[in-house]
Amino acid sequence: MPIDLIFNVVIAGVLTGLVYGLMALGLSVIFGVVRVVNFAHGEMMTIAMYATVVLFAAWKLDPFLAIFPAALAFFVFGYFLQSTLINPFITRPEHSQFMLLVAVAIIMVNGLLMIFGPTARNVQVDYQLESWELGKILFDKARVYAALTAMATSAALFAFFKFSRPGKAIRACADNHLGAKVVGLNVKHLYALTFGIGSACVAVAGCLMVLLVDVTPVLGPAYTLLAFVIVIVGGLGSMGGALLGGVLIGVSEAVAGLFITPSAKSMVSFALLILVLLFRPQGLLGRKS
Repeated sequence: MPIDLIFNVVIAGVLTGLVYGLMALGLSVIFGVVRVVNFAHGEMMTIAMYATVVLFAAWKLDPFLAIFPAALAFFVFGYFLQSTLINPFITRPEHSQFMLLVAVAIIMVNGLLMIFGPTARNVQVDYQLESWELGKILFDKARVYAALTAMATSAALFAFFKFSRPGKAIRACADNHLGAKVVGLNVKHLYALTFGIGSACVAVAGCLMVLLVDVTPVLGPAYTLLAFVIVIVGGLGSMGGALLGGVLIGVSEAVAGLFITPSAKSMVSFALLILVLLFRPQGLLGRKS
């Protein structure tokens, strides 16, 4: 097999994996702070993909410009979803949280089916068919732009948590819930803020992902599962681990599609998950509890 073909496939996997990482980053942030697993994560990204399709069809709004209204709308949606519906379940058993968010996911999937039907939708922009050439290596423009946007969003999120006062307060809540209450932090507000930020991340990922794949309502559960695989491989609650896990899964899927068959990409991803669980149960960048 030509070596340049392998390089092209690996590069495409890395670029797609960075978008996967941003998607999983939202899930990791929510779990790392709120300690609630968002089982509607992939469904939320699917809604963002449909929102991008609608904005493009109605006003020819480029998916990269659609990021701003989508992220703002999903931040508000995530904030109120957590503060009104999820917050009363914070102290309840984990199976109650699971049932609640699975119910939310089912409502989202069926709502999309009712509105858009099962037909696949997409956006068609000029640069999707263009690429840069470096010898025999090709860099697909849409994937490069999506990967750079994912990296910029991730960097902004890292900076927010490290340098801003709200970010430091959220980290304090994640480290010590009771201590945060003792020093007077509004924990409920910070939890809702975190859920809103995680929702905004998945909205950005959805706007980028619609450039790479067609969207259907039933994509949601598959991407929820993929996000779980990524955060477990990288380490639950680790932001850097989510990005690393996304890149590893993206490359493994691309290589599996080349050497085996495209339908085998999930098999390779779950094989990687099993290896990580066997030899490093806390994830590649996770910490032992």
